[in-house]
Amino acid sequence: MSKRTFIVTGGTKGIGLAVVRRLNAAGHRVIAIARTPPKEPIPAEFVSIDLADATATQEAIDRLKQYEQIDGIVNKVGLVRPAALSDVNFEHLFEVLNVNLRSALQITQAFVPGMTERGWGRVVNISSLTVLGIAQRTSYAAAKSAIISFARTWALELARTGITVNSVAPGPTETELFRENNPPGSEGESRYLSAVPMERFGKPDEIAASICFLLSDDAAFITGQTLFVDGGASVGRLSV
Repeated sequence: MSKRTFIVTGGTKGIGLAVVRRLNAAGHRVIAIARTPPKEPIPAEFVSIDLADATATQEAIDRLKQYEQIDGIVNKVGLVRPAALSDVNFEHLFEVLNVNLRSALQITQAFVPGMTERGWGRVVNISSLTVLGIAQRTSYAAAKSAIISFARTWALELARTGITVNSVAPGPTETELFRENNPPGSEGESRYLSAVPMERFGKPDEIAASICFLLSDDAAFITGQTLFVDGGASVGRLSV
């Protein structure tokens, strides 16, 4: 694969950081965009942006366009505001949609013209198993369903340009944040495990492997697809 330059939003921890490390190991240049600085040095240029701020995001995009040729984007950043139906707050709903959707659209819009001009590009939107239904995720599941629709629509529009657009929908993944909310032996851990036929959580690097494949030259004939990487959770529960 030719050496490329990729943007990874939410690239300083969890799945995003695993993608950064894999891309760097393959010899690519990576720009990690996040609000929170990494806890330790990462193999990427770190750009600090609060992606909830459209103006700050645009200012950072304008700076990057002055000196970077972007070949691919991983729209990983996400925001979750758990709430039961009766407690969904409209302000939180729009906040979740803004961070998850507007930021992905804004960044992709900015760099797709350059990819089109060069005849090669990759966009991978990170969705979630929650799109199939989970309690207390009205806002998040809506946003992650829409990010799949974004990918399908963009894939059609860009089909003749050399740019592919796909989605990856992870299941429960053992990130630092997940473990903070679901420590070993907790009710939350048990509940999530019961829905995964493989009876274990995914590892960030396992999710990153699928993302990086879709960013590769080998995935040139795959576009508009959603890959569930979830230990079989999207298929159903074991009956035995």
